[in-house]
Formats: sequence, C-alpha cells, structure tokens
Amino acid sequence: MDRVETPVTHPAEAFEALVELVGKGRVAVLSGAGISTDSGIPDYRGPSGSLRRHTPMTYQQFMNDAAARHRYWARSYLGWRQIEKARPNAAHRAVADLQRQGLLEGVITQNVDGLHQAGGASGVIELHGGLDRVICLDCGRPTSRAELDTALREANPHFTEEGGAVNPDGDVELAEERLAGFVMVPCRFCGGQLKPDVVFFGETVPRPRVLECFGLVDRAASLLILGSSLKVMSGFRFVLHARKELGIPVAIVNQGETRGDAYCDLRLDAPLGEIVPRLAHGVRAKCVIN
Repeated sequence: MDRVETPVTHPAEAFEALVELVGKGRVAVLSGAGISTDSGIPDYRGPSGSLRRHTPMTYQQFMNDAAARHRYWARSYLGWRQIEKARPNAAHRAVADLQRQGLLEGVITQNVDGLHQAGGASGVIELHGGLDRVICLDCGRPTSRAELDTALREANPHFTEEGGAVNPDGDVELAEERLAGFVMVPCRFCGGQLKPDVVFFGETVPRPRVLECFGLVDRAASLLILGSSLKVMSGFRFVLHARKELGIPVAIVNQGETRGDAYCDLRLDAPLGEIVPRLAHGVRAKCVIN
C-alpha cells in the first residue's frame, strides 16, 4: 500500500473516524513539537514556527565550531529556565489518559522537553533525546541538566539577562555582545566538553533507539501522528513503514500541511490542545456506550 487517494479530511467526519480508529486500541503515537505549543514551547514549522526567525544548531556546528558551541550554551543556559518551567498541557495529559485506557501500544516523541512524561505517560521513547540530560563528549558520562545548571549559576553569577522566546531545542535569542560574558563549565569527571543529550539537526539518531521505535510500530494496529509536520526523515520514516511495509492505518492531527498527508487515511487540521482531549473523552464515552 502506498499513497492514499482520498484521506478523510472533513473535520467532523475525520474526528469520528479518529475516535473509531483509536477505540480499537494498539495505537502507536508519534508526537512532534506541535503538541507542546500550548505549554509555551514553539514548534519549528507550524503557526508559531521558530524556523521563521531562528536557525537551529546543527551537529556539525556544535562539534567543529568552538564559537558556535559557546553561543549555544550561553543561549541554552537562559533557555533552560523556560523549558524547566514549562508544564504539560491538555494534549499531553490526554495522551496519558489514552494510555491508561489501554489503547496505546506506546508513545514516540520527537520532542526533547519531557512533557509527555510530566503529563503522566510512561515508557515514552524520546527519539531525539532529552534536554534534562547532558553527556560528556570525552568520557561519555551523563549528568543531569539540573546539576549542570547549578554549576553554571555558580560560574555565571551576573549572567542573568533574560533572553527572547525559547526555541524547541531549548535555547533563546541573545545579543551577540552578551555572549562574551558567559562562562561554560567542563565535565566534572574529566574536564571534557559537554553536549546536551539531544539529537541536533544533521546528527544521526542512535540505531538501537530507531530499532526500538520500529518495533513499537510493528506491534501496532495503527499509527497516530500528533503535532508533527514530518519534514524530518527521522519521524517520516515511520509513516512510510506503517503505510508501505505494514499496511496499517495512519492518522494525522496537525496544524498545517505535513509531509505525510499523501500517506494517511484521515487528517485533522486542528489545535492539539482541543482535539486530543476530545479524542480521549470521545473514546471513553464510546466504550461506555458499547
């Protein structure tokens, strides 16, 4: 099975079809930045898309350019304040509700904000890692972001200027003249370079994690995309796998067009904070009636 000729797109019909599909259970969820916008974290390409004003850090820049790496950590130091304060919204809690109802095979998220787990979901596969962890590029030892933040506060007592809006990758806009005043700390174990435990643009997702995600989709009866434009192959490949290799239904809920629109069975263009809670409620009500 390749492309779907006529996916259901009428809002009322698509929502009813979505309730029917999810109500059958064994749903694999793949979420993207769009599910976290109501928590104050913008997405990349949607209505609040940060790519309109911000070029994200690439793996090549971070690894090969000391100035770019310093710039990232200065901006990330301030951005972490907003990420840390972000709270799960109604869509995150609704995904956890669907999981408690026993309808989900599992959750894969492209987000690095940890909000699915904070919203009550368990066993979430963080495809692109998590901002709450840091790793040393030299010795490989992990450190919690909270521990690093304590060390950075001590090293930067006067670096307190608030930055601009936080970006999905956890940094903020910051005037170039402010960068020189920031002091980055090394790994406390070996003195090496630190990197957030996230997959930057241009970086490869660890193979074991990819295989874990494919295994989840293989066990599922359907794939539900929540808040992702699927522009990046790391997420889009699961749509192709579900459609071409497995032949299972694919449903997409997102604001704006996605790369997977031609491969889905139903499509809802709507705010996640409204639709996902309605979905969880609708499935529960349908189960009670039946």
